[in-house]
Amino acid sequence: MTTALDEAEREAASPALRRWWALMDFRIGIVPLPVLALVLLVGAVYVGLGKAPSDILMNIAVLAVGGFLCAEVGKRLPLLKHVGSAAILATFVPSYLVYAHILPTPLKDSISEFTESSNFLYLFIASIIVGSILGMDRRVLITGFVKIFVPLALGSVVAMAVGCGVGTALGLGLKHTAFKIVVPIMAGGVGEGAIPLSIGYAQFSGQPQGELFAEVLPSVMLGSLTAIVFAGLLNFVGKRYPHLTGEGRLQPGEHDVPLDQAQAVLAHPDVQTVGAAVVLTVTLFLLGSLAQKLWSWPGPVVMLALAVAIKLLRLASPSLERGAHANYRFFSACVTYPLLFAIGVSKTPWDKLMAAFNLPTITTIVATVATLMATGFFVARFVRMYPIEAAIVNATHSGQGGTGDVAILTAANRMQLMPFAQIATRIGGAIIVTLALIAFAKVGGAS
Repeated sequence: MTTALDEAEREAASPALRRWWALMDFRIGIVPLPVLALVLLVGAVYVGLGKAPSDILMNIAVLAVGGFLCAEVGKRLPLLKHVGSAAILATFVPSYLVYAHILPTPLKDSISEFTESSNFLYLFIASIIVGSILGMDRRVLITGFVKIFVPLALGSVVAMAVGCGVGTALGLGLKHTAFKIVVPIMAGGVGEGAIPLSIGYAQFSGQPQGELFAEVLPSVMLGSLTAIVFAGLLNFVGKRYPHLTGEGRLQPGEHDVPLDQAQAVLAHPDVQTVGAAVVLTVTLFLLGSLAQKLWSWPGPVVMLALAVAIKLLRLASPSLERGAHANYRFFSACVTYPLLFAIGVSKTPWDKLMAAFNLPTITTIVATVATLMATGFFVARFVRMYPIEAAIVNATHSGQGGTGDVAILTAANRMQLMPFAQIATRIGGAIIVTLALIAFAKVGGAS
């Protein structure tokens, strides 16, 4: 935003300085163009040296440049820009660059080590969950959590039936379709879904766990990619038909935390308040992690429940709520695409994704995800929810865990739905895995 003071300083500057400032104000995402050139130069030097630092400083620069370059290209692709191509490119281009050995090894190692050791993903998800929950209208928060189970449960049942029917009709076999394609799609990602599924399958069938994991992983990844594309398409539909969407609000009557104060004050909480909100966010994440370690409760769900309790009991002051919401806006605007780039490098094996590219499997996956989302869309009206938002939350049930939630909500431009996405991913995924293993134990054997 250009102020009157900015304009006065520009008028007083020399023409050459004004041209330089214009260059500095030209940004790729959030990265000024000259800074981008410097980052590329620094990266090239480290590649020449054979090793790059894997700390936060190096990766802030490298991931910002990589993520926003991919996103900016995606935002300018004709037609595809309407179906989430920015998120798709930011995630899958780096995956291909690693697979094709185009991304230099020192940078790949730096990004992978940083992503695995820093809990970068969980800091992002914690900031989005806590900030969006504290930024909700408490009067409709609880009804949203109760209502979302209706389209989610019905969508899961209908999608299971349709996916199994399509796969069987295409010759994949009912057992293979159910346990190797449809269930992994809705199982909650890799760590919470594909891995426990493959371990359970191995115990009951006697097959090697590694082979089973390799079988179910492509369905998880391609299902997530399909959900990203459909979420981006729904965002486009929402712009054409505004009555179908709350633009990130799950139900009519919902609005952000600021109800009656001046918008100027709400938009600019002081930096100390934002800092306090960051500490609150991290503390809730640590409590969730501790609950997972001590009692095996899912950490993100515990964190989400604590944030809801704080909101409903009004334990956070209005200023702290605004600080948390400002933290949410920062992470949503500035960290999403760098995070997707990191996920593409470290957690998205291109060869596993390509393994699912045969027509019967693709058709089954697309039919499953489309049915899951369509059911959410049409059921939403009966529980007074916006159809597009309900469909997008259902889409996250077919995502690649927390990484898929980020990519799907980014493509849909509805990051404020993250709390509901975590319900769909964590709780919905856990229920699917449990029921699938019970069923698999009864039928037994290799599929």
